Amino acid sequence: MHKNSQISQQIINSIRSVIGAQDSSLHEPVFNGNEWDYLKECLDSTYVSSVGKFVDKFEQSLVKLTGAKYAIALVNGTAAIHLSLILADVKDGDEVLTPTFTFVATANAISYLKATPHFIDNDEDTLGVDPKKLYEYLNKFTKQKDGKCINIKTNKIIKAIVPTHIFGHPCKIDEIVDIAKNFNIIVIEDAAESIGSYYKNQHTGTFGLMGTLSFNGNKTITAGGGGAILTNNQEIAKRAKHLSTTAKLTHKWDYLHDEIGFNYRLPNINAALGCAQLEQLPKLLKSKRTLFKKYEDKISLLKGVRLFKEPTGCKSNYWLQTLLLDIENKNERDEILSLTNESGLMTRPAWILMHRLNQFSSNPRMDLSCAESITDRLINIPSSSNLIGKN
Repeated sequence: MHKNSQISQQIINSIRSVIGAQDSSLHEPVFNGNEWDYLKECLDSTYVSSVGKFVDKFEQSLVKLTGAKYAIALVNGTAAIHLSLILADVKDGDEVLTPTFTFVATANAISYLKATPHFIDNDEDTLGVDPKKLYEYLNKFTKQKDGKCINIKTNKIIKAIVPTHIFGHPCKIDEIVDIAKNFNIIVIEDAAESIGSYYKNQHTGTFGLMGTLSFNGNKTITAGGGGAILTNNQEIAKRAKHLSTTAKLTHKWDYLHDEIGFNYRLPNINAALGCAQLEQLPKLLKSKRTLFKKYEDKISLLKGVRLFKEPTGCKSNYWLQTLLLDIENKNERDEILSLTNESGLMTRPAWILMHRLNQFSSNPRMDLSCAESITDRLINIPSSSNLIGKN
């Protein structure tokens, strides 16, 4: 048997020994709570759009969970990043630092404002932004002028940074926040994948000026779509709600709008689903941690591959269970992906790195060698919280 086929089969056998003979998607939602009851209540009320009690309840529940002072529920995570960038006063011509190893929504949202995504490298210990490399890069290639961080190569303002908590694993966000403060750069956390994850006992998305969440159908909990902005700043929270509701002023009957706004508020019917899902979150997180431990018991016996574990000082939601091949085995990744999917196990690679996409190929960037190494060796395996129960 060819060497490649051996490791592929070993991985398949390890996954099967944990989840059984069932075919499995990468991450399917689980509806075992009050979803049907809340949806019926919402429909019976006729308040299915952006007004209704479930929107308020959903925001209050997010505040209670995360410890943020304010949560503004929006239609999706991309809208949350877009609006956060506006609230951070990112403008045409500004640069925004973002890892090249992230979902394309981040770079897209920056581009909506005619700002420029400026790509930075990742850290294999966390999969997130490498703070040491970030500091060295900013120290060498930027200058301070009038309280602003200037890219000395492009002479553009570096206005913000959007670090991502990849696959639910917290990055070294406190170090990143400190560096950003020293260089006068605003921090907007992309916590889309990390609801229920904590860094040094503080929920992700609450370290920067703002943080964003996603409740897409493939996330740990879902509202069918949905996103949110977290912040401790009252003025930002107030303006986020205003701008996301078409900048409409309160009036008994008239349609008064005082600036260009967005129709970004989360519908009540989605919030009803989200409320029921949030009630289930502790159980879902427990199941996902159990799944990780069962995978770890099996994968640890294999040579040439390891299961990614939450970083030190972190409590991860384990949104996705992730394999990392040893460097010498990176050429085996595509065959492993092919054979696992052929066997009924949905596995996926990491996203194509942003600087490898044509639309971003000429963007400013630092050396990205770690991200390039990670993405060429990474495989996500079935991660749904109900996999243990099915077996």
